[in-house]
Amino acid sequence: MDKIQILARYMPPDAAPLIGRWIDYFKCEFKISRGRSSKFGDYRPPFDGKGHRISVNYNLNPYAFLVTTVHEFAHLHTWNEHKHKAKPHGAEWKNNFKKMMQPFFEKDVFPADVKHAIVRYLNNPAASSCSDLNLYRSLRLYDNPKESIHTVEKIAVNTLFKLKDGRVFQKGEKLRKRYKCVEVATRRIYLFSPVAEVEVVSSNQ
Repeated sequence: MDKIQILARYMPPDAAPLIGRWIDYFKCEFKISRGRSSKFGDYRPPFDGKGHRISVNYNLNPYAFLVTTVHEFAHLHTWNEHKHKAKPHGAEWKNNFKKMMQPFFEKDVFPADVKHAIVRYLNNPAASSCSDLNLYRSLRLYDNPKESIHTVEKIAVNTLFKLKDGRVFQKGEKLRKRYKCVEVATRRIYLFSPVAEVEVVSSNQ
């Protein structure tokens, strides 16, 4: 199976040929990675005899996978042009990200709601697509539903929830952009993103 066929399993099929050409053109090692809760993708510049390296989480929905892939290729393109002189998510990267998204708009690979959210995001792209709540929510609508998983903003105040590491928290009030939550075991206070994915703990657990 060639790389375009493999890529088409993870992103909108019409986008796969162009991404395949980018991999060849930039001589990039492109890896479909295990799921990582801390990031959707990663770019590493040439170092110690290795060339450009990009990894994207395998468990993203096709639209999130493509947005993340373009995000990381924009880092690669910016590094080629400016090396370490450009900030990681500065004006140079933002301009490249905008330009590199355009062919996928022309191919009409995104649903209307996701395209609208991307256009809004492109007006001032943040460091991560998941740090833009509007874009993150739009992309998440296309995830496969997970019955036990909820986002913090969708559960009621005082609800108990747990993280993958087993720690249990109680949801509190919203402070500006984040929710104040108390870890049950230590009574320490943590601030959670509205779109943080958590598992609700039922009262009889």
